[in-house]
Amino acid sequence: MADKAFEPTGIMGTQIFGLPVDRETLFSNHKKIYKKRIENRQRKLIVKLSFLKPFLKTGEKILLVSTGYSPIASLDQYATGFLFVYLKRSLFVFTNHRIFHVPTTPNYKFKQSLSQIYYAGCQSIELKGGTLAVQYAKSGKMETFKAIALSERKKIRALLKIKPVSGTKSTVGERFHLCPQCTRLLTAAKYVCESCGLKFKNKIVAYILAILFPGGGYFYTRNYLIGLLNAIVEIFLLAYIAVTLQDVLNKVEGNMGKMLLLGAIFVAVKIISVIHSTHFINEFIPRKKEVQANPAAAKSRPQNQKSSD
Repeated sequence: MADKAFEPTGIMGTQIFGLPVDRETLFSNHKKIYKKRIENRQRKLIVKLSFLKPFLKTGEKILLVSTGYSPIASLDQYATGFLFVYLKRSLFVFTNHRIFHVPTTPNYKFKQSLSQIYYAGCQSIELKGGTLAVQYAKSGKMETFKAIALSERKKIRALLKIKPVSGTKSTVGERFHLCPQCTRLLTAAKYVCESCGLKFKNKIVAYILAILFPGGGYFYTRNYLIGLLNAIVEIFLLAYIAVTLQDVLNKVEGNMGKMLLLGAIFVAVKIISVIHSTHFINEFIPRKKEVQANPAAAKSRPQNQKSSD
């Protein structure tokens, strides 16, 4: 089945906050019955998406917006703990062609990063409990997006029953990030857009800063509050280690074990900060703090350059 499986049913050309939407789908429940509370919630979420218009194709309409969390590996989640809720908050925008995944701040502010999942490039898309499970046809890889908002779950399931997935109708067979400036596809692990030249923060710098400076990796990836907390913890541990080391050198009994324990805790904190910092880098963080989307910014590309189609 082609990309048209979620065909808009609303009035053509209808817009909200400048974005094309299918009102009949957007403001109704899973039984296609209009609900004022649904309209209120969807409007509160859509107002956060003013940046999205240049990324939408002709005829593409927003069907549903939901909240949730970005994918995270088990090790990363264990290392993150309760900070998972703070670090991985996201918006999910379901259109008639694809799902946009938009990492955000805790108050759902755009972080200049977004990716796309084409329905036609997936083997399956299912909502299992509150987890959106996506299996990509091209690689067989599975990604999960946790804590999809309870208020949208029934409606998402109803939309996904139409199942616009085949694994054969799209050349983009996985989740790919889009350049926030020219809107073209980005290449994994390449920290410069091949279309417009926009530069992104890179893993090597993140590693170095996370290792050498307290909170350095977090500050580099613009997670300032956590960076400040991490810096306080690391400086406290270093000071405590220094005092304990002095006691060890003065042959004060019982301090060697304490110093080793403090050292182990400090190393663990460093490892966690490195894991977090490099994980953020994977979301493509522009070096410039503010980027305006402008598809015309794309340069002439080589013939093998990917498009966002």
